Amino acid sequence: MSQNATYATLSIAERIAPNPYPGRGIILGKTPNGRHAAFAYFIMGRSDNSRNRIFTKEEDGTVRTEPYDVSRVKDPSLIIYAPVRAYENHVVVTNGDQTDTVVEGLKKGLSFSESLKSREFEPDAPNLTPRISGIFHFADGDFTYEMSILKSADPEGTACNRFTYDYAPLSGLGHFIHTYMGDGNPLPTFTGEPERVFMNDDIDAFTKEIWENLDEDNKISLIVRYYDLASGKYDERLINKYTK
Repeated sequence: MSQNATYATLSIAERIAPNPYPGRGIILGKTPNGRHAAFAYFIMGRSDNSRNRIFTKEEDGTVRTEPYDVSRVKDPSLIIYAPVRAYENHVVVTNGDQTDTVVEGLKKGLSFSESLKSREFEPDAPNLTPRISGIFHFADGDFTYEMSILKSADPEGTACNRFTYDYAPLSGLGHFIHTYMGDGNPLPTFTGEPERVFMNDDIDAFTKEIWENLDEDNKISLIVRYYDLASGKYDERLINKYTK
């Protein structure tokens, strides 16, 4: 691979629009002006059970998925969880209940990757959906971030491969990891390193770019949050396709 290909960076619209089903996706990065650590997390769904969800927020900043219509819930095990939680100077973003695993690991003095050693891909054969996770570490007016993917080593799910990526933030650059390379039966698992994307200083413009480029039928919810590195405060946007 050429150096140019290695460092190829696209807009998030260019990453998302050609893919009818990226599934669940996490974006972490730093805004071009260098003032904010930014993340985005979106969920999509093909089945009625997966689509029957909304994001809700708690007072401490924790974000949870909840049923839009409780009467339609068939199996809550893989669709109801807290994708966003904070602990001390860390913010954890994941696509499943491994958010809690990472936070509990941090409380015990474990690292991000050490905490995830106890987890593997989701037990939803034949898809064997990978678990994707990200974390911000804030310190001294700046931050670093890591991303992880836990995915099956083979189509049968006989073993789990674990990959962790540790990033020094660069202004204007983000990394995007998602569960699937596209639609299909079974769904094709994400491959390669997290994809490089351009960030945006404007939270509203970035939110709009993500939401409007996700497949209309399959998109469910999106949260975007910008942390001011000077004050530690954050601004956020939360969109649900279905509202109560």
